[in-house]
Amino acid sequence: MASGRASAITLTAMSQSPHKRIVLAISGASGAVYGVRLLQMLRAMDHVRTHLTVSEAGWLNLQQELDMPRAKLEDLADVVYCVQDVGAAIASGSFPCDGMVIAPCSMRTLAAVAHGLSDNLITRAADVMLKERRKLILMVRETPLNLAHLRNMTSVTEMGGIIFPPVPSFYHRPESLDQMVDHTVSRVLDLLGLPQANAPRWGGMPSGDSY
Repeated sequence: MASGRASAITLTAMSQSPHKRIVLAISGASGAVYGVRLLQMLRAMDHVRTHLTVSEAGWLNLQQELDMPRAKLEDLADVVYCVQDVGAAIASGSFPCDGMVIAPCSMRTLAAVAHGLSDNLITRAADVMLKERRKLILMVRETPLNLAHLRNMTSVTEMGGIIFPPVPSFYHRPESLDQMVDHTVSRVLDLLGLPQANAPRWGGMPSGDSY
């Protein structure tokens, strides 16, 4: 009873906090840099608290693609959960949260979310976002796409999730891979309602130009 009361008090305090809470998951698709850069940008926002969970394949990709030690990534987040800890706070709809991003999102994770298969903390937390009508953004990474992939994306979209493939844009004339990643991640921050200044805004074509 005492621990339950303490948990209720903690959740009440969290719901009254001025900080925004963002859940970030990194799954096993290529593109671990998107999750890392998103964490870095969120870390720089004093009013945001991040809750991180990473799949086993996600940890492998962080090592393969970025040579990033586990501890270095965990230092970027405010709270870190084991992906098998389905009893974690973010697995409950009573946990106050302002949105969740899976960056990158593998086709396996997409399929689990699309079919309500809450078999680990990533997919359970995503299921919570959908059932509580909160913002869920999936940075899906695969190409080419087969019919199962497309149908799963449609299913998630119909449930209120946002499918956000990290497709680079070129109208801002990026000069480096970092700029391309920053621009994509900044668009995710826009969707979360978090102001940022890491990517230029499109102001339209110069007047007088015609094609």
